[in-house]
Amino acid sequence: MMLSPDQAADSDHPSSTHSDPESLGGADVKVLGSVSDLEPVEEADGDSKGGSRAALYPHPQQLSREEKRRRRRATAKYRSAHATRERIRVEAFNLAFAELRKLLPTLPPDKKLSKIEILRLAICYISYLNHVLDV
Repeated sequence: MMLSPDQAADSDHPSSTHSDPESLGGADVKVLGSVSDLEPVEEADGDSKGGSRAALYPHPQQLSREEKRRRRRATAKYRSAHATRERIRVEAFNLAFAELRKLLPTLPPDKKLSKIEILRLAICYISYLNHVLDV
């Protein structure tokens, strides 16, 4: 069965000579309006001048300083480094209390004191030594 040129233009048949994109591929075909529609694809491939992330993300989200800090601190590498720094700080703190404890007279001498007890005893001992020097 042969179709007339008018019938072929109205048909969705693939052998039609009509160049309407909808008739060629159905409703699922996307039609590019111009060559400028292809430019973001070229930039995304790295053909742009700088090859920056801005070319890949045309509308970068502007983050506040606090949000950047929050995101950086959420990484495993940062948490691990922070834990290491904190461990070193606490060890140094405990060593300082141990050294101070060795200098304070207590009965019995090997009595275990809390940190607040060590500080209070150190204050009293310093006051006592100042009194002894004044007399």
